[in-house]
Amino acid sequence: MDILKKIKDLTELINKANYEYHTLDNPTLTDYEYDKFLNELKALESKYPEYKQPNSPTEKIGGEVLDEFVKVVHDNPMMSLNNAFDFNELEIFYNRLNNEYNDLSYVSELKIDGLAVTLKYENGLFVSAATRGDGTTGEDVTLNVKTIKSLPLKLTEDVTIEVRGEIFMPHKSFKSLNEERTLNNEPLFANPRNAASGTIRQLDSGVVAKRNLDIFLYTIVDAENYVATQEEALLYLRKLGFKINPYYNVSKSFEELIESINKYDQQRKELGYDTDGVVIKINELKYHDEIGYTARSPKWAIAYKFAPEEAITLLKDITFQVGRTGKVTPVAELEPVLVSGSTVARATLHNEDYIKDRDIRINDYVVIRKAGEIIPEVLKVDLSKRKNDVPFEMITNCPACNSSLVRKEDEADYFCINELCPARNINSLIHFASRVAMNIDGLGEKVVETFNKLGYLNSIVDIYKLKDYYDELILIEGFGEKSINKLVDSIEKSKSNEADKLLFGLGIKNVGAKVATTLLNHYGNIDNLKKTTIEELEQIDEIGNIIATNVYEFFNNENNLVILEELKTLGLNFNYTKIEVKEHEFNNKRVVITGTFSKYKRSELTNILKEYGAKVSSSVSKNTDYVFAGTDAGSKLDKAIELNIKVLNEDELLERLGLWVKTL
Repeated sequence: MDILKKIKDLTELINKANYEYHTLDNPTLTDYEYDKFLNELKALESKYPEYKQPNSPTEKIGGEVLDEFVKVVHDNPMMSLNNAFDFNELEIFYNRLNNEYNDLSYVSELKIDGLAVTLKYENGLFVSAATRGDGTTGEDVTLNVKTIKSLPLKLTEDVTIEVRGEIFMPHKSFKSLNEERTLNNEPLFANPRNAASGTIRQLDSGVVAKRNLDIFLYTIVDAENYVATQEEALLYLRKLGFKINPYYNVSKSFEELIESINKYDQQRKELGYDTDGVVIKINELKYHDEIGYTARSPKWAIAYKFAPEEAITLLKDITFQVGRTGKVTPVAELEPVLVSGSTVARATLHNEDYIKDRDIRINDYVVIRKAGEIIPEVLKVDLSKRKNDVPFEMITNCPACNSSLVRKEDEADYFCINELCPARNINSLIHFASRVAMNIDGLGEKVVETFNKLGYLNSIVDIYKLKDYYDELILIEGFGEKSINKLVDSIEKSKSNEADKLLFGLGIKNVGAKVATTLLNHYGNIDNLKKTTIEELEQIDEIGNIIATNVYEFFNNENNLVILEELKTLGLNFNYTKIEVKEHEFNNKRVVITGTFSKYKRSELTNILKEYGAKVSSSVSKNTDYVFAGTDAGSKLDKAIELNIKVLNEDELLERLGLWVKTL
């Protein structure tokens, strides 16, 4: 078999499939076929790395880990746009230009609410990406942008070109990301724009790849070298293989321009991504330099900003939800109203301070909108319609168990601290059985609620006793032998999960999946973790005082200890298979990797060093034992020399690690 030809053919086939799926929205390969070809390519590239193509689709997987982002000075400044907030302001812009030129046309393009980037290609191959930054200097985000599936790593023409566009997070990706963060006890992103911005600045490109960002390209730097109009620029971008937004139009009159904007304002409510306006540009590129620029903005373009869609409705009641950690959240119960294309009947009120700052009261008429076009929020009260003279007062007792609520001085939220609270139990059961925790197939939210109402499921211990009620469960409407057999098998299978899954499933406040793994990789099993102290926990990397205190308090609660003992008796695995640490001079040494390495990726070296027990850090300090310096090591190498820290170059490091085999 001609290996090089096979790798080239697979690369071309998969890139074509990516383009058809992510850019044209017209897939020609099934998921099974795509995965099969991609796995075949990854195997060949692993065996024959010298044949890997520069535009390989495996680059979309990510995995590189950076210490920090490198600053990039833009060859051409990335300018901002002036804004128009109503049609009068837009007409002033239009008339100013039309009074000077009588043959202008205007391109109106949907304005994507994301993160602006500039991309460079040399001879058709992707070479770099940078953020806008302050317009003059941005950050190099090449590795992260490379993971975006709709972005071509090789263009259809061997052209050297710089293009600009907007990275964004589709609503579907945003929803999945926040669901995952909820399960991991992590703060939620407020909107897709913040999520996209936070994602593109992740130091680990593997994290970026999993979050499924997307990008629309909208301009060419020095476009007159390629085309004559902005419309032609969009068409040329599409011809090169880029994804452009399909919502654009060319207008010859102000009336046509307004008609386009009004049309976009309606269409945006049905889109799967956020937009906050329309960008209007002079279509004819030959006039751009003549019309000119201010210090920060082109005079030949403007952004018309959509007014956020708002609605006024009656706040009928304020209710309270109890989460699995005991957090009590006030919720606005609304007279149903249509906002941004969907009916809203409930909206979060966040916490006591949020309500009192806005003086929100029951029976008020409130203004609501969807934050980021997704999350319903109450903005303010229409005081002209107020009939209620009674200010809001936060409840003092849990709505589910009547226990006294607690608010710590440094927190905005109230908590129910009753471990036996039924509302907490329901949410705890759902979390425990979830895919990212114990992964009990067939025990989803509705099943948990049904079994709880019927008295079969009141604690996580009861999950492992459900099989004792087999003859009764199969008679429940909607179940039967097949579904109950599947559930029982899944419950039994979960007993052998690694103990980090169990620890995460217990729902200890601030202990997400990653923290659970860190703790058990240190202690080896839950029994050892039970005996720890706050001081010992704080000695573990990435474990601060808050997490240490929460873990200690959980394992010193008598009710929790009883539950753990029952789970152990029922056969759940309390042990964790720790990462084997090899004996080596780097064991327990604090090390920093900096610069570029020719034979291994930094992420590969990081994983290998961890196997040898090294503590890999991103910054050099007096506590650093070794600095491993590749080419272009920069300031970290300088600091290591200044602090007299031992420095090893690439060859010296590989020799110590016994990794010369990869260089042959």
